Formats: sequence, structure tokens, C-alpha cells
Amino acid sequence: MAVRDPEATRARIFDAAVAEFARFGIAGARIDRIAGEAKANKQLIYAYYGNKAELFAQVLEKKMLDLAVSVPVDADDMDGWMDRLIEYHATHPEVLRLLFWEGIEYGGTEELPHEYERQAHYDSKVAAFEEAQARGVITDAIPATDLLFMLVALAGWASAVPQMRRILVGAGDEDRARLRASVRAAARRLTAPTD
Repeated sequence: MAVRDPEATRARIFDAAVAEFARFGIAGARIDRIAGEAKANKQLIYAYYGNKAELFAQVLEKKMLDLAVSVPVDADDMDGWMDRLIEYHATHPEVLRLLFWEGIEYGGTEELPHEYERQAHYDSKVAAFEEAQARGVITDAIPATDLLFMLVALAGWASAVPQMRRILVGAGDEDRARLRASVRAAARRLTAPTD
């Protein structure tokens, strides 16, 4: 008889849920498919995570935490931070897909599950930008909130819409390297302190 490992089961459910939600969104995801992929029963999923919306919220929250830990804001090394952010999104495209699905499902006005925690996460990033602005490392001509939003969008867009990147920029390694250099240059110009 096989020994049950609840943590391994939770991990399989989580990984299957990431893939399912990234591919189908909240409305299109099916708990049956997640259970089948995770080799777990549906009742366990509901016991561990509650309903489908809560499972999605927990999946996205954990993926966002992983992003924050893996790529902390570094206004003192804008090129390096942008490179790390671009690379993270290139190797973890599911994060942007999950965010897009969240936007489709909830829109821009409806409060999100776990929004308070997300706001605290963003507030810490904004605080890092505000501190860098106070030190004169980056411009204060653009509010820190807006600057952070623009830079995150700039770093992630090529991974969010790879078909557009391929058509406009090209699909080769040289094309990707050129685009990355252009994104870094744009980030430097956006953040350059004004005299």
C-alpha cells in the first residue's frame, strides 16, 4: 500500500492548477482536469483550496510572491533589474497569462480576492522607487506608481504577446537581444534623473 503524502499531493494540485488556469482562465478552467492531471480527487482540491475562484487566487498570489522574491526591485541597477524581469517573464510566461485572465475575469473596477495582500506587495515596490527618487537615483518627474507600472509593462509585454514580438521584432536570438537592449535603453531614459 502506498503511503500518502499530503504535501506532494498539494504540490501536484498547485502545479496542475497553474497550467490549467494559465491556459483556460478562471471561467474556462475545470477542476476535473486539474484533478486528473494532479492524480488527486476533486474533494481534496476543494478541501485544500476551497472553490475554484479561491484556488485561482491562491495560485496567482503564490506566483506573484515567487516573482517578488526572484526579481526584487532594484532602482540602483535599472539595466540589471529590467534584464532579470524580462528573463523571469520569458521563463515563466504563466505569470502574465494568469494576470491577463484575472483582468478579463474581474476587470479594472471589481475588488480582487486577496487584494489587500497584493496592494501591500505593490506598496513595497513603490516605496523602493520613492526612496530611489528621494536619493536622486531615478527621476521624480514621473510619480513612482506610474513609473513602476510603465517599467513592469515594458519588461513583460514581449512575453505577454509573443506573436506580436515575432511579427514586429523578429523571432531570432539576435532580434530578442536587440529588443532587450532597446527595453533597457528605454527604461534608462524613462528613469533618468532630471537636472
